[in-house]
Amino acid sequence: MIASGAGSSGASGSRASGSANPAPLPNALPPVWVVDLDGVVWLAGTPLPGAAEAVARAREGGFRVVFVTNNAGPPRARLLEMLASCGIDAESRDLVTSAEAAGALLEPGSRAVLCAGEGVAEALEERGVEIVNEGPADAVVVGFTRLAGFDDLTRAMRAVREGAMLIGTNDDPTYPTPDGLVPGAGALLAAVATASGTEPIVAGKPYGPMVELLRARLLRIALVVGDRPSTDGLLARALDAPFALVRSSATPVAPHGVVAAWEGGSLEEVVGLALAHACG
Repeated sequence: MIASGAGSSGASGSRASGSANPAPLPNALPPVWVVDLDGVVWLAGTPLPGAAEAVARAREGGFRVVFVTNNAGPPRARLLEMLASCGIDAESRDLVTSAEAAGALLEPGSRAVLCAGEGVAEALEERGVEIVNEGPADAVVVGFTRLAGFDDLTRAMRAVREGAMLIGTNDDPTYPTPDGLVPGAGALLAAVATASGTEPIVAGKPYGPMVELLRARLLRIALVVGDRPSTDGLLARALDAPFALVRSSATPVAPHGVVAAWEGGSLEEVVGLALAHACG
């Protein structure tokens, strides 16, 4: 079943009245830069040159950096370890994943079949969703994983045909690695959607569930940085924030319809441009 509040707006920043420790006013909080991971900070976990220095410069410039990823494969602790190995200190509150956005679509106590990695299993378990091996189920959740085989796709397709809702953590068709592009979560999702004849609900960037999740958690989004205009650029548009494009192997060569305020070949380059504008 879909969570009753999923997709709704208006909850951002709300607090119970009479709190002894009221939340700080929005203008007292540092502006937030939403930064993608794959193709921006690393390639399949391999750090990209200058990324750690760029994050440090942004923070020194008075901006909070929050990493928002469509890669729902690794669990949160692993993503934080990967950031640390890149020389970037981050806490759990500095990370938002499409697995969380997918989990928010389901009510606690729901049953879900997974065709996804550990990150999705973790997010659903934290939400109180029961993970089952096959239908009947309330939902099938598809996310990035290198371990999906024909049997996994078959179980997912059959559960959807039996009435389960089809949720994709994201629909990115490819995933960037140091050796080039590989099929992404969108490729797996397309296979299940086609075989089941069902239109999926997509949770991650740039779709509504992720937009609402970010609006609820982050009050002053000042910039969105990423390598895909079709996801990060459209997310920036939905959040009414400027977009900074970091060119990677996943960045299309053809015009994409989203105009970047700044564009460069690395996170270090676009952070320099954005900081120069902010200080200008």
